[in-house]
Amino acid sequence: MAAAGGERNPGSPQLSAEALGGRCCSSPEETTLEVSWVQGFSNKNFGFINNQTVCYPCGNYILFLDIKTKKTTALQCQTGQVGAFAVNPNRGVLAFSDRKLNPVIYIYCFPELNKLTELKGHIQLDYTLLAFSFLGPYLASYSSFPDFVLSVWNWQENILLCSESQPGVAATSISFNPMNWQQLCFVTESSVTIWCIERNYDEHCLTQNPVKLPDGRGSLNHEDLFFPYSCDEDPYHGPVMPVSAIAGLVGDKAETFVPRTDIKPSLHPTAHCWTATSDIYLGCKEGYILAIDTRKCSASIIQRKPLPEHMLKISDMLGYIRREAQKKKDGKPKALQRTVVFTMAFCDEGLYTAGIEGILYFYHIRDLQYEMKICADISEPISTLTFSPDYTTLLIVTDQGTIYTYEPAHSGEAVKLLTAFSSNLLAADFLSPGDKYCVSVTISGEVQVWLLENGICLSMLNLDIEATAMACCPSSNSAAVGTKGGQIYFIDITKVEAPRVVHRIFLSKFPVLSLHYDQSGQFLIIRAMEGYIFILDARPSKLFQVLGYVVLAGEVLSLSVVSDFKNNLVEVIVLLSVAENQQTRLEIFCLSSALMEDIDKYVNDQGMLNVSAIKKEQYDLEYPLSSAVRLKDDIVYGYCTCAPFICKYHLSKQSILEDPPVFLSEKMIPSNQFGAGFICLSPNSRWLASAAKDGVLFIYDTSTMEILAQNYCHSYEGGGIRSMVFSLDGKFILVNGENDGTLVCLKWKKIKEIEVKEADFHWHSLLTILNKSISDENAVLRLMAEWQLESESTSESLPEEKSKKSPLEPSSAAVTEDGSFTSLHSDSASEMTWLGQKTEKDIREETERFANQKEKLQMGIKKLRKTIQKMMHENEQVPDIEKLGQQEFNLDMEEQERAEAEAEQEVARVREKIEMEILANCYLQDVIKHECWDSMCVKGRAVKCFRIACEVKNYPLKKRDEEELRTLEKVLRLRNIEAADLKVQEKVLETKSKTVLFKEENTEVMAGDTASCCLVGSLSSQYGADTSILYHQLDLHSREQKINQIVLLKDIIYKVKTAFNKEFDIVAQQKEQEIARIKERNLRIREILAQLDLQVEVWEPGLTCDENPEQVLTVQDSEIKVEKYLTPQEREKAEMLTRLEMERHLASLDNERQRALNDMMGGVLEVKQEDILKIDIPPPSFISKPEDEWTAQEKKIFREYEEKVKELNEEKEKYRRTLKNKLEELEASIQEMTQNFDKTVCKLFERKVNLEKVIYQEELKIVNLTYSLLLDEELDSREAGLRYFLVKKQKEKVKIARTVEVTKRKIEFYTDQYDNAIAEDKNLEYGFRKEFAHVPASLLGELVELYKCRPRTVMTEIYLATANRSKSSSVSAEDYKDALSRLMKAMDELDNPKHMPNGLDPSIWEKFCLARRNKLESEQLVKWMALILAEIEVFLQRRIDDNEKMSSKIENIFKELIWLQEEKIKLQVNLTFQFLLKQGQVEVESTEIPDYADAIFIKKSIIEELNCNIMDQVEKKIASMVECKEFSKGIFQLEWEHKKMRMQIEDLNQKAQDIVTLPVTKDRQLFLTMLDYDSYMAHRIAVMEQTLAVMDKLHKKNMKKQQKRIKELEKCISLKEQANYELSLELKETLVSVSERRHISQAADMQHISERIAKRRYQEILKQKHLRGLIEEQEKHLDILQAEAERLRSKTFPTL
Repeated sequence: MAAAGGERNPGSPQLSAEALGGRCCSSPEETTLEVSWVQGFSNKNFGFINNQTVCYPCGNYILFLDIKTKKTTALQCQTGQVGAFAVNPNRGVLAFSDRKLNPVIYIYCFPELNKLTELKGHIQLDYTLLAFSFLGPYLASYSSFPDFVLSVWNWQENILLCSESQPGVAATSISFNPMNWQQLCFVTESSVTIWCIERNYDEHCLTQNPVKLPDGRGSLNHEDLFFPYSCDEDPYHGPVMPVSAIAGLVGDKAETFVPRTDIKPSLHPTAHCWTATSDIYLGCKEGYILAIDTRKCSASIIQRKPLPEHMLKISDMLGYIRREAQKKKDGKPKALQRTVVFTMAFCDEGLYTAGIEGILYFYHIRDLQYEMKICADISEPISTLTFSPDYTTLLIVTDQGTIYTYEPAHSGEAVKLLTAFSSNLLAADFLSPGDKYCVSVTISGEVQVWLLENGICLSMLNLDIEATAMACCPSSNSAAVGTKGGQIYFIDITKVEAPRVVHRIFLSKFPVLSLHYDQSGQFLIIRAMEGYIFILDARPSKLFQVLGYVVLAGEVLSLSVVSDFKNNLVEVIVLLSVAENQQTRLEIFCLSSALMEDIDKYVNDQGMLNVSAIKKEQYDLEYPLSSAVRLKDDIVYGYCTCAPFICKYHLSKQSILEDPPVFLSEKMIPSNQFGAGFICLSPNSRWLASAAKDGVLFIYDTSTMEILAQNYCHSYEGGGIRSMVFSLDGKFILVNGENDGTLVCLKWKKIKEIEVKEADFHWHSLLTILNKSISDENAVLRLMAEWQLESESTSESLPEEKSKKSPLEPSSAAVTEDGSFTSLHSDSASEMTWLGQKTEKDIREETERFANQKEKLQMGIKKLRKTIQKMMHENEQVPDIEKLGQQEFNLDMEEQERAEAEAEQEVARVREKIEMEILANCYLQDVIKHECWDSMCVKGRAVKCFRIACEVKNYPLKKRDEEELRTLEKVLRLRNIEAADLKVQEKVLETKSKTVLFKEENTEVMAGDTASCCLVGSLSSQYGADTSILYHQLDLHSREQKINQIVLLKDIIYKVKTAFNKEFDIVAQQKEQEIARIKERNLRIREILAQLDLQVEVWEPGLTCDENPEQVLTVQDSEIKVEKYLTPQEREKAEMLTRLEMERHLASLDNERQRALNDMMGGVLEVKQEDILKIDIPPPSFISKPEDEWTAQEKKIFREYEEKVKELNEEKEKYRRTLKNKLEELEASIQEMTQNFDKTVCKLFERKVNLEKVIYQEELKIVNLTYSLLLDEELDSREAGLRYFLVKKQKEKVKIARTVEVTKRKIEFYTDQYDNAIAEDKNLEYGFRKEFAHVPASLLGELVELYKCRPRTVMTEIYLATANRSKSSSVSAEDYKDALSRLMKAMDELDNPKHMPNGLDPSIWEKFCLARRNKLESEQLVKWMALILAEIEVFLQRRIDDNEKMSSKIENIFKELIWLQEEKIKLQVNLTFQFLLKQGQVEVESTEIPDYADAIFIKKSIIEELNCNIMDQVEKKIASMVECKEFSKGIFQLEWEHKKMRMQIEDLNQKAQDIVTLPVTKDRQLFLTMLDYDSYMAHRIAVMEQTLAVMDKLHKKNMKKQQKRIKELEKCISLKEQANYELSLELKETLVSVSERRHISQAADMQHISERIAKRRYQEILKQKHLRGLIEEQEKHLDILQAEAERLRSKTFPTL
């Protein structure tokens, strides 16, 4: 680690080179770098290390900022970037972790910055959070993926106390309770957990207590979904299961499962802080502030206290003003939302909060209500609030890098303390002459000026742009900043306290990649995208004139500049990437001072430099490089990208542009760096710096390429090094990181004197050249006005020209019809790029140069246009056959072909799109047709009535697959087997109820039909289904039976539907036949109507789409409303068919025979009766003359005409009446046919309704069975989940029980120690008077008083600390040692000889002081042991309580498991039975309806069987009673015989006694008494053998017992050995204590007392020995008596 500061005090530590980050170098004389100062900012972690010093991590460093002096000190992390960070101001220590593999936590003290310890755990990747405890040496850490481990450390002892893993949980913050270090708040993005650190003296464990947060709406309702009820049961549907059982989950998921509908978004914590009462205030993203009770682990929302009426009016007015301001700002008002708290800090006065609004609020909270006031308005998003240790200063940190201090006691405004970076640093450079100031710029466009001596920020300028590059000019105190938009800003820094922008140039639309000044400060070389390199005059006196640009063929990787002062040339070295061969090319061109004198000679009209003016050279390199620099002796160093090497090249003098040679590297210097990197050359070309993504800076000697120095100033985690630069005098190096926001200033700590002299000489030589230029150009800079947007001029050479885009951008110019040039760009010249202005000027000059030619061409075009228009007008007047096509008048055929090609491409694209849509629709059609049509073996269709609005649909059926048929076949086979088995059982079983059953058989047959349907629960048997194969509803107990019943019911439904479909098909065919008949009659009707000349619409029935669904799948031509698209081939074919049809029609019109027949006979050869109505008699020709002019012959002809007409009319009328009658008959027959068919359909409809009822009945059965199966699965899932939960809880209980046992043993051990400590303390007190017995009585009394005297102040502090520890039940050896050391220091005052009584010997006083100190140590030891015991007992009580709670949980689980088993049994027995009841009114005698809640549904056969059994039992009872009566008679006879036999026994006994008294041996007695003595002896031998077998068995049993006893004794021996080992350990301790007591007794002269105690003890030992002897003698005597008793017993009972 390293520390560095901007200004070191005389007392500040001076660290070594190794501590500052230097590593060993290869040079003989060691050259090292040290950190001069570090600047940066990180708004993530911030903390006070003491009352006036703030520290925060930044990159590889931790910066310490003095808020009074604003001085900065840095501490470097040698292993890389700083990870997690924490501060403990009470002890003045800080902790941070690195970000390497297997990270380490480092503990440092302040202000010494010495490393105290390193904490090494088993974390693999990174620590995310660290937190110190306010009390005690404890540190909490939390790691990230993949460990996610929460750990608690004792950092003083370097001990890991305890840890807990939480896989997948990402924490946002952790903190200790300031009042109790045994409580830890753990916050994630959506949860809060209170971890309790329970202590068992030397053991620690973490206990998790999650806090239930409200949901997103602030609701505090929480429901346990795993135990949501207490054995609830629905009377119909059965028990109510939790959602986890319904989902079928088992295991850990079942406990945490929440349905998607019940998931409510919880609050998202953003900040928290502890209160003095050990509660927590929590801020949320939703705007709520919660108060968390850590004892109950519950959260409450803090509400705002109602405002008084006058304050409410003011609040409404402020709200109205805010809404109006929002309207003016954004155009629409926004709803006022809750204030989102991002950070908070608590003090005695109340709570301070802040957020994105940038306002510091103060909350005065009381009883979950608060009053709020605004303390300060920062106007920037605030990220951190933290109090100083003395709570006098509140530090406010913003996201923009600004730090403020606020003093709550003064209630003033927030004071700005520091303005740091708001984004990552982009670049830094030294301000000329390079020894006082440096300049840096951030990506967001903030320019800072730093004092090089100590790193103090002198000023800052915000350009408010996205910067991409920055460089400082050597010839003036100015800096150039390049932007992403292609602008270059020039900043005047002649006054370092007030930098200002004096000029801006808009070069192009390309982003600026880098800026480079030559050492003389004449040229500014700008590298842009697309290979563009712009050359500018760097002098302010020339107003930074743009000289020209160069375009290179390839991507520019790097650019460097070398100044040749002798030849007054500037060489530009450009490294290009060649895409063809994936190599790099080095291009070098020169810039001379002549370019600035007359630039027009060296550039073309568009501003591009001529090749001859820059003398370009090209060199192809063998390796791909990322950066290259050139020395003055044609040596080039390049950083290789494919391998960690630095390549050295020596360029030849010959320039070959046509075919450049491939240069091979002379030397490859290995580099210890990795990742992409770059190299940089010092101003004197003596040092070469190499930087890469690993963050290590290497300095090489360019002559030998040996490593002079290296420094680990940045890290790979922070992106490595972005840029670095040498100062002109070579004393300083500025290095800034990629993403860590750190600027590091390095300086030489140890370097060769010759190198210092060379660098200093080069610097002074350069200053000699630049001094005059610096003074002159600075004078010009001071006179330049500050740049404003309105007064901007992008180029001094073209201030008056109008804007126009460059050729690199889309052209914005156009030529009008009359040929004049117009600009389509509407921007002003101030927004035009320099390239655009050059292009516009070139176009305008070209337009002016060729104005006459353009005018002539325009006149010719006008004449040609008129000629073509005239020709087109004439073309319109000629016939169509002579007309020319429109394209014939198109002169620009290429444009026409291009337009046609574009149109064809567009048509092809649209056609392809339409074809793809059609293809997708066809695919969708095929899928739907396959699923809903082709897969149906019976298609869905309907039959409609002719005259009635009645419709009957069939049942669409899918073809049953093979699996379903196999299942059905298996179930049917199983049912047949069961039926056969039932018949066999009925035959085998012998029942005595046959007569009863036979009597009831007739009645059962009568009611069988009706009862069967009622009990089966459906009418499917009446519709063609076989219900005999079904299980009885009361027999469905097992799961397999229910599944089989469902399969059978589905088969019945399928058969019923199939039977109906057959009837439906018959009716459908009938309708088709009826329609055919009706169509035949309609033909005749139409003929009659035609003959009668009646315009009546004939009713024509037909099949609709519902009746004939196949026609829906066929698209008719009449359905297509749009014109059909025909291909050219189809169009030709259609035209040909039309032409043939026309010819055929014309040929039919030219038939002479048909014309003759029509003219002579009306088109027919004979007149039919149907044609009589068409016959007309032609009137005579004279009918037109007046009647008085007729002749007689004419009148006769007229009378004959009238008679013929009359006869014809009569025939016509007669025929007409005949036709009308026929029409009525046809219509009546059609009506009758349709009515009959409609009746048939209505009957089919009624049958369909009844069939639907039957199907619904069967489906209801299936639903009930499915529900019972589902409920059974839910019960099984619930039982499995409970058993898993039970096993887990039992394991926890076993673990708790083990902990309880271990703790009890520990309590016994420490109780003994406590008793020993008390005894020793009492012995010290008793021995005091004896030890000082020789002291006179007057002095002894004073000594006794002084012996009891204790230091008051220290004892009071110790008592208070002891009381606090007793409350928290926590004590440690460190606390004991600390209290004892303080007490011993306080005793030094009491041991002073001035407190010695007068007349006392000093030696006795010293002895007295030593005794008093021993007594004090003993008292403290007793108190410490008491605290230890109290702590262990509290821990034991907690574990006992946990054990009881766990036992209660386990008991509840057992209860629920028993309830589940009962419910499963009940579910198997309590079946759902479906009845069929007749509809109608039911009359009952009484109005009370019986309660059937406890009724049981039983089969009638069971009742009948039970009655038969009862009758059998009655008959058996009667027979038994008769038998008992007969048996009682024999009892009296047996009693008389019994008395007789007793008397005989008495006589025989007397005789036997007499025989016993005879002097006859036993054998002889047996021989005399036994009739068969041999059989008796054989029997006796058998008995003896049995006795021997029993004894053998008993012996084996005793042997097993003895072996078992031996094993028990061996176990006891091992336990005794263990106990002996423990006793030996205690004996050692006892020997030590005995030796101590011996010394004490010797010192106290207690020998006579010990001798008396020894004598007493010796007498007791003798007495015990005498008693042991007596016991042994009595045991021996008892053994003898037992042996004698055993001998007598065996003698008395030999057979046993």
